[in-house]
Amino acid sequence: MVIDTEEEFGWSAPFDAAATATENILHQPLAQAVFDRRGVVPAYVIDYPVASSEAARAVLRPFAAVGRCEIGAHLHPWVNPPAGAPVDAFHSYPGNLPPAIEREKLARLTDCITEGFGQRPTIYKAGRYGIGPTTDAILATLGYRIDASVVPYSDFSEEAGPDFTALPASPFVTAAGVTALPLSVHFTGSLARFGPLLYPRLTTQWGRRLRLPAIAARIGLIERLRLSPEGHSLADMIRQTRAALTQGERLFMLTYHSSSLLPGGSPYVRSAEDRDRFLAALDEYLTFFLNECGGRAEAVSAVAARLVPGKEIDPTRRC
Repeated sequence: MVIDTEEEFGWSAPFDAAATATENILHQPLAQAVFDRRGVVPAYVIDYPVASSEAARAVLRPFAAVGRCEIGAHLHPWVNPPAGAPVDAFHSYPGNLPPAIEREKLARLTDCITEGFGQRPTIYKAGRYGIGPTTDAILATLGYRIDASVVPYSDFSEEAGPDFTALPASPFVTAAGVTALPLSVHFTGSLARFGPLLYPRLTTQWGRRLRLPAIAARIGLIERLRLSPEGHSLADMIRQTRAALTQGERLFMLTYHSSSLLPGGSPYVRSAEDRDRFLAALDEYLTFFLNECGGRAEAVSAVAARLVPGKEIDPTRRC
């Protein structure tokens, strides 16, 4: 369980260095209660507005102090000191920053988390999944052992973001020795087993114009799903997990944004009723996974420590 723990901001608005409110963190105990009941130890990957807020730290610190959660780092460059880099879409991906600035921003965030929580973070997730050519080396230099930024079968390059299509969907060890734990992205439908080859062809510029991905999903041929209650129903998550298990997958990462627990804080939760449904979906999915699937919940650091490292792969490699 990895939670992007961050400030509230307008998801469709321009990036704003002054948008640093963290009211949503006050609502995280609602989800933490679900995790506690199910024996789940989430990783809250926190960004600078959260790490530097005493009110936010006061919510998360008691969970971390007794092992009910792990604390990692999540770099949103536009709200992370030092200032000076342009605040725009291109530079919202940390990996697009000049290497010295990317390193300095992450070092500042790391120090802030260490001071606020009494332990140095070793889990990283780039804001907007934005790893770049020097991110791997920077992580190793700063003592990070785990990177949860890779989104399998996904290409953000049209938005100036990273292209992950050449990377595996299973954990791997990077050139700098960091363990990469990719998000859970799986294919469902009658052609699911051909997903890695077929889906990129459906999502070309022309394919999207012709709405081929939506058509293929609607008629049950193939659909790409990310394991998250954001934009996906409980039925979607269960369907995805069953399909992945059938294909031999045994490691699952459930993700969401902390702002989804504040009504109006994200596009996925607009009201208190939406939040109740969101929390219920989390609870019911965990019940399904732990009971019906016979799964077990482990902390991110424990999973990484037990994995057998695979072949070293450059996390910025493209097709």
